[in-house]
This record gives sequence, C-alpha cells and structure tokens, in this order.
Amino acid sequence: MKIALGNDHAGTDYKFAIVEYLESKGISVVNYGTDTADSVDYPDFVHPVAKDVDNNAVDFGILICGSGNGVSMTANKYKNVRAGLCWTKEIVELTRLHNNANVLSIPARFTSLPQAIEMVKTFIDTEFEGGRHLNRIHKISNC
Repeated sequence: MKIALGNDHAGTDYKFAIVEYLESKGISVVNYGTDTADSVDYPDFVHPVAKDVDNNAVDFGILICGSGNGVSMTANKYKNVRAGLCWTKEIVELTRLHNNANVLSIPARFTSLPQAIEMVKTFIDTEFEGGRHLNRIHKISNC
C-alpha cells in the first residue's frame, strides 16, 4: 500500500507520528507536507496529494491542517478524489463504508494525536461497502 500525505504547519507533529505509524505497518509514504511549524499555505501541500490520488499513483491520501476544512475543500476539487473530513474513528469508518473516501482529512486542532492515529488505522482497515452506495458515488462527480 502507498499513501500520499500532506500537511500545513498545524499538522506537522501529527504528520511525523502518522508517518511513523504507517511505516511500522510496512506502508510506503510519500511526504508532501511541510516539516516545520512555520506558517505555510495549505493548498501547496494538498495539490500534490490530490493529484496522486486522482491519477491512482497512490492508494490513499491523508491531509492534515488545523480545522481539516481547507485541505478537504482543496482536495475535493479533483474529479476522482473523495476527501472526508473526520474527527472520530466512527466517522472515518462511515466515510469509507458509505462514501468510499480515498482521502482522510484530519483537523489537528480538534483531535488528539492518539485519536488521529486510530482514525488512520480505521481508514486503511475499512473497505467500501458497495451495494446501494456505489450508485451514489458515481453521482458525486456528475458536474
């Protein structure tokens, strides 16, 4: 499995912990995020992740910023990206089961680091349910 990861200055510590977790599971990580706490513009770190997901260069993407909103909004501009903003593992599970999310957006200022790791684990371990949800997924990028 290969995951692209992007973050702004609010998500740097989370990014390092998530990369460590993923690599401990044998998952390859492409790091597009900033490595410092210096203020940056989150779209600069989202676009490479979203492009990789959109082009199937990676299996999933993970994005981290303060609220999770900006990174989700940016990523969801790409036709084949379904970024889900999540703040609990239960929401993560539903966004994978029902929405076939391929990008997890984490709000670093509203989740704890252990919570974020649990969310990542749930994201990569949960399969899309398909069935009645598949038709709905096809309608998402119908514009």
